[in-house]
Amino acid sequence: MNRGFYTIMAAQFFSSLADNALLIVAINLLVTMQAPAWVTPLLKLTFVLFYVLLAAFVGAFADALPKGRVMFISNLIKIFGCALIFYHVHPLAAYAVVGFGAAVYSPAKYGILTELLPPEKLVVANGWIEGLTVSSVILGIALGGALVGGPISAAINGIDIPGIETGIDTVSETALMVVMFTYLLATLFNLRIPDTGARYDHQERHPLRLISDFANCCGILWRDKLGQISLAVTTLFWGAGATLQFIVLEWAKQQLGMTLDKATSTIAVFAVGVALGAALSARFITLRDSLKVIPLGIAMGIVVMLMIFVHDVRLAYPLLILVGLLAGFFVVPMNALLQHRGHVLMSAGHSIAVQNFNENLSILTMLAMYALMVKLHLSINAIIVLFGLFVAGSMFAIQQLHKANQAKHDSLGLIGEHKH
Repeated sequence: MNRGFYTIMAAQFFSSLADNALLIVAINLLVTMQAPAWVTPLLKLTFVLFYVLLAAFVGAFADALPKGRVMFISNLIKIFGCALIFYHVHPLAAYAVVGFGAAVYSPAKYGILTELLPPEKLVVANGWIEGLTVSSVILGIALGGALVGGPISAAINGIDIPGIETGIDTVSETALMVVMFTYLLATLFNLRIPDTGARYDHQERHPLRLISDFANCCGILWRDKLGQISLAVTTLFWGAGATLQFIVLEWAKQQLGMTLDKATSTIAVFAVGVALGAALSARFITLRDSLKVIPLGIAMGIVVMLMIFVHDVRLAYPLLILVGLLAGFFVVPMNALLQHRGHVLMSAGHSIAVQNFNENLSILTMLAMYALMVKLHLSINAIIVLFGLFVAGSMFAIQQLHKANQAKHDSLGLIGEHKH
């Protein structure tokens, strides 16, 4: 891996660190405002909304400029979203602006990997990026929990510099300032990302043509026998992963008796498992063997349901690590395969935009269903069982689709198809 790759990793780490810390800070703001429980998952829903709404346009934007510059612009938008909360904009609206920046950021973040690296290094690169992203989730959630917990924010507020009055007095305001500083670090790394020299001729600008082009790209990837399987798996994974964050937080509060700042440790532990799974997958699974990990998705859905029997932290942490490990191990090869097929069939930015659209539509749908179940006062154990059955059943259906595809065609041979 070259120096440019590690600069991208550093930028991604700090940007994701801030995203996750901000989520906890925003949840705490809703608690402080005494918002209804079903509003909390809407935070993530508003965050991913622009991934869906802008899907037809962000791929073209990512391909129109050097991707390091696109990432720089995106982080400036995130900083602006954070700043809005200081002006008493509702957390849902402010977090939506941050989501707008993230939606612009994502095609550039993943697309630059296919420009910088050969196909045989994509699984390893995805292991790195997913491992670092998960590490940033762990640390970001821990940072958010520590900031809203009080002592760290109080200590920062206690720093008195003569002649300087910041006007920042509350725990939430201090937490937001730390998050904004973290985004600023990511922005500085963005400036150091090298220009890969990749250029894509004729970037369409007319909105209707962009939508038509995007719909065509969606059709191409869903019709591709390998593309449809990897896209289905990653779509399910990201929808399930986003929902599981809120389920685990509520489960920790109800069954483990934790407060919000302590409950964040359960998400961090789950993320540790994902990081381990991602690392093992990058080490042992090649692009050619990527489809062999599908059964682990079925296992993940089954193991999640064991949460209903756990009431002790000493059992909860190992179980969450196992769930995370299964998730990380099967999603990394699927991501790599999807990126490879997308890069072969269309441009990098467009393929990642298609991926983002489908994955975030899944997140929107699953979070909306979770919010509805909370509003209907379903117990957390009932929600966990329904969630586990849905994940295991969906993964089983995807496995059967892959077997049907194999019966018609030697799908492994498709990996080499269209290579130049």
